[in-house]
Amino acid sequence: MKRIAVILSGCGVFDGSEVHESVLAMLAIERNGAAYQCFAPDTEQLHVVNHLSGEVVEGEARNCLVEAARIARGQVRPLSELHAAEFDALVVPGGFGAAKNLCDFALAGTECQLTEAMMAAAGGFAQAGKPAGYLCISPMMLPRIYGDGIEGTIGTDHETAAAFNAMGGQHHPCSVEAIHVDRRHKVVTTPAYMLADGLSQAAKGIDALVVQVLALCE
Repeated sequence: MKRIAVILSGCGVFDGSEVHESVLAMLAIERNGAAYQCFAPDTEQLHVVNHLSGEVVEGEARNCLVEAARIARGQVRPLSELHAAEFDALVVPGGFGAAKNLCDFALAGTECQLTEAMMAAAGGFAQAGKPAGYLCISPMMLPRIYGDGIEGTIGTDHETAAAFNAMGGQHHPCSVEAIHVDRRHKVVTTPAYMLADGLSQAAKGIDALVVQVLALCE
């Protein structure tokens, strides 16, 4: 049975992992005969957002690992414990947490850097030549992980695509149901909620991504 590492960044689209994307990815992994283990950084979120109002909650702090445990039903390990040698592939859901807690793209744009733990974990899969799938906004980390020439998609948003290219990537526009496959690097990307209007739309691209990631494990 293939073992897939899933990196979460908290819980909630505005300050952590996108919950729907995370659950759909885990469901697709199970449905395709593989197993997953969730990981998240044992660090404080950049900030806490009230998901009812969309406003930042001043003075409140939450831990990414503790919040990710809500999605993983408690079955989540610190990101520092993720070693590529123990898994066949990697999947990274989106949500603003990917751009705030795994890297600082939300603040620094094209000058962004990954956290030390994220770079070590994701870089391990890249160096080992193992497949990886990145959803939604999380592909913005790819140029830092794989270097110039990495291919990926965030959908059709021109500004974000331009930032991806400016960082050294090669962006490929993609519909919500579709995926882009960089076969040289064994990296699969899909827009998910960068474009999706609902669960069923997001599920099509996420299902296709997981199927392709598992196929690249062969």
